[in-house]
Amino acid sequence: MVDLTRRNLLASSVAAALGASAVGLASGDEVPESDTPGAPSVQGSLKRFLTTAYGAEVTGPFVFEDGGLLYSLQHPSEENPEPYGRASVGYFSGFQFEFDGSNDDFTEVGIPDTEEKQREVRSESGDYETLFQGREPIGDGSERLGVVQTPDGTDITMDNFAGTQYGGPATNPDCNQFVPTNDAGTEGYLFTNWENSPGNVTRVFISQDGAGEWHADLDDAMNLANTDSLRELGGTRINCYGDLSPWGTMISSEENYAHARVSLTATVSDIVEAESGKGLIGGCQFWNRPNPTEIQSAAEEYFDDAGFIQGYWALDGVEFLAYYLGADRVDQADDNGTNTTNPIGDVYPNPYRYGYHVDFRDPAADEPEAVKYYVMGRASWEAPDIQGDEQTVYGCSDGDSKGIYKFVADEPIPSYDDTDDIAGTLYAPKITNDAANASEAGERNSPAQTPLEVEWLELGHATNGEIESWIAEYDDITQEDYLDTHAETDWTEDLATALEEADRAVIANGNQNYVTNEEIVEWARQYEADGPDSVDEELRRVPFIETRAAAKEIGASVEFNKAEGVDSVDDSEPGDFVYFGISEFNDDLANDEGDIQLDRVDGGVVYRAELERDYNVSTLEPVITGPDFTDSPADADDALRNIDNVYTMRDGRVICCEDGFGGPARSYPNDGLYVFQPDVLVDVDAVAVGNGATGTAALSASALPSGFSGARITVSVSDPDVATITGVSFPEALGLTEATVSDDGDSATIRVTDTEDEIGAGGLDVILATLTVRGDGTGTTDITVEVDQMDDDAGSAIDAEAREGVLVTGPPPVDGDATPTDPDDDGRYEDLNGNGRLDYADIQLLFENFDRDSVRLNKTAYDFNENGRLDFDDVVDLYEDVN
Repeated sequence: MVDLTRRNLLASSVAAALGASAVGLASGDEVPESDTPGAPSVQGSLKRFLTTAYGAEVTGPFVFEDGGLLYSLQHPSEENPEPYGRASVGYFSGFQFEFDGSNDDFTEVGIPDTEEKQREVRSESGDYETLFQGREPIGDGSERLGVVQTPDGTDITMDNFAGTQYGGPATNPDCNQFVPTNDAGTEGYLFTNWENSPGNVTRVFISQDGAGEWHADLDDAMNLANTDSLRELGGTRINCYGDLSPWGTMISSEENYAHARVSLTATVSDIVEAESGKGLIGGCQFWNRPNPTEIQSAAEEYFDDAGFIQGYWALDGVEFLAYYLGADRVDQADDNGTNTTNPIGDVYPNPYRYGYHVDFRDPAADEPEAVKYYVMGRASWEAPDIQGDEQTVYGCSDGDSKGIYKFVADEPIPSYDDTDDIAGTLYAPKITNDAANASEAGERNSPAQTPLEVEWLELGHATNGEIESWIAEYDDITQEDYLDTHAETDWTEDLATALEEADRAVIANGNQNYVTNEEIVEWARQYEADGPDSVDEELRRVPFIETRAAAKEIGASVEFNKAEGVDSVDDSEPGDFVYFGISEFNDDLANDEGDIQLDRVDGGVVYRAELERDYNVSTLEPVITGPDFTDSPADADDALRNIDNVYTMRDGRVICCEDGFGGPARSYPNDGLYVFQPDVLVDVDAVAVGNGATGTAALSASALPSGFSGARITVSVSDPDVATITGVSFPEALGLTEATVSDDGDSATIRVTDTEDEIGAGGLDVILATLTVRGDGTGTTDITVEVDQMDDDAGSAIDAEAREGVLVTGPPPVDGDATPTDPDDDGRYEDLNGNGRLDYADIQLLFENFDRDSVRLNKTAYDFNENGRLDFDDVVDLYEDVN
């Protein structure tokens, strides 16, 4: 076991750091933007619902049960006329989505082609009504909405403190999630994120009157940051978007941009090998530096080629976070109101307590309980998306050269009585298809035409309580420790010299107050040697509290630029889609390094991924591609540009919010809110049958917003040696139906008509036919669908997209009637006795029946050592799996 305690590393590393050499950042060249094929384009239809006021992003969409729409007016220009010159949350009076899958329920708003239009919120479907604005008095008047206070009740603003603040107080409302308190959904608590540091989440009671109008009760409003529950956790920072959990609570995500340990494409190994972090180091290494945001300018004074320190600017507000926790104002100059470099030495925030998803349990209580999900990793989280199994979570980390991540809990998250016991596995992505990589493909493909095939690399397994205990080891580290640890000069005698010495030491060899470079590199070495479960106990913390750095070390595809949205329908199931929004497809996605080397599209891409049986996703397919910034307004004015939040409605449509800040290509500067209507999907269920047994698979249409008059569809089995189609049945509601199954059973042609008009406009997940299939040989085969013709109620052609299903035929019973199963979906049937699990009885059954045809004729099912033949080593391998 390697002894990598911080104490033992300190003596050797600091001395070496003071004299280390420096290198520049090794990064691939980004390709210039050009006329990218498919930019812009949409696989479906896209319609603009609103344009927001000048200077504002479109954030925080929420759709009420009755179809009403609410969103946040984030940081608008103060020069806009009231009420559009102040951050607010509002709804659209007189409008409800109809949830029929069609964008015909609203009129598209035109572009804002005058300054008057650009300075207001515009929609052709309802009027924007303000519910509340930031900084309004709440409760007894001692607090203002969205404004964080110190423990003694002082507003943490630039009026009261010198220093840097991340965003103006209460100017950045973002995520909104409504938790109803009655069955009708007409009253309840609206939770809103405020994207500042210190961060905040507010809870406001709102209610709907008989006329359908919403009202906010600010007397019953709370700044949750100012509650004991959240302050005891250390508070939050940069609360961005989030999710409404399947168990009905607000999940708030901390977009902690300052988590970056290394800059852009660099790795910790690069720093260790170069014996310097110059041009490689990230902002989080200066977390406890006095006046941390000054590190970039300081480094440029120390070195001619200092390079870019990623995330340094997001250290704004860290010292304010110390005041939020109760620190004395030792660095506040009384004479001129400036922030000095006098170190804060009493109370200082722990960097490993920020950058998580925060769940507000018991949301209607006098004081909701805040829970941070440390097990889901530490990042600049934009949002999580918790699937219907209540175990699988996908998350997007915003910023340059960041990742999308997956977490799978051992049990449904709400089933844990103690949130410290929540246990699960954290994964990072690995993009594997050659088409996404110009070096492998021999050409640079368009992201609009290139799906991304993803495998998930396991980073580690832990419990929430374990990780909290690791984090607690870094409590009580202050700015004084930064100087004491890294400087040779006594800072109490010469603060300026000590600060420069400390900065140079940290740039050279990392901040020794926290997880060290050497610990991360050693974790990766042990991981690569024997896997994530084999690392030393003291290194298990690395992937959970240094998530991005750890993922980079093992070759994960941490290349996404501004992954700003992820969502699926509530209570999602296998077959549903998860949508991922990548705001800009450039930088690390469009250079000549890494796993993703595609064409550049500055307008971004929206992907979708189908949930598989185990809630995994393995393919990200582009459905919306934004414009090139070299495009003309004719192409860019009506195209979705720089996606931010995505919100999937229950009818499968997706609300897409923009965060574009004007920019080139368009003729107007405003962001908008669009609604994406996917093409109708016609697909067939995945099905598993035993060898010689039969099963059924439904052929269905995802949505029929314009109704349905009839269709002709051909369904085929790609490998008839594995399975054949033996029959077709139809729902009784359909009128005239006909099915022709080929003689060899490899295809069926289906014709259906809705003569009785039983399938009305707006039908969702409509079953058109049910196939009966028979397993004829062990293996897997695709079930392909070809839509020859599909018409709506008016006789117009329906734009339909056909999707394949999968049919798996397992081996026949080994002995008796029980059919073997494949518990881990790896194509080998470890559960020979069919009881749903692998146990010793399966080994005995394989050994006793090794020479029977039920085993010998199904070698692919029982080839556990994967050598292409059946041998007794397969029995040994199965035994080792049990033991």
